[in-house]
Amino acid sequence: MDDLESELKRLIVSALMLEDLAPEDIGSDEALFGDAGLGLDSIDALELGVAIRKTYGIKIETVSDEVRAHFATVRALAAFIRSNGGNAP
Repeated sequence: MDDLESELKRLIVSALMLEDLAPEDIGSDEALFGDAGLGLDSIDALELGVAIRKTYGIKIETVSDEVRAHFATVRALAAFIRSNGGNAP
């Protein structure tokens, strides 16, 4: 696991106030949304999007299937941040 993935896991736990979950409990390839994996919902997606914008300077204009795919897992999200020139470690 790389530094950005670890940082994203901490961001998910803190931004979404998942007090009963430790960052190391989140798998990099674990589904973030839906019934599988973490089970996050659309409100969580909005809050996570805001946290990513504030932390990495990435603005997400519209929600599309492509953006949803980027938010599927921590690993996909890290790749999305890197590809968009986010302020990643």
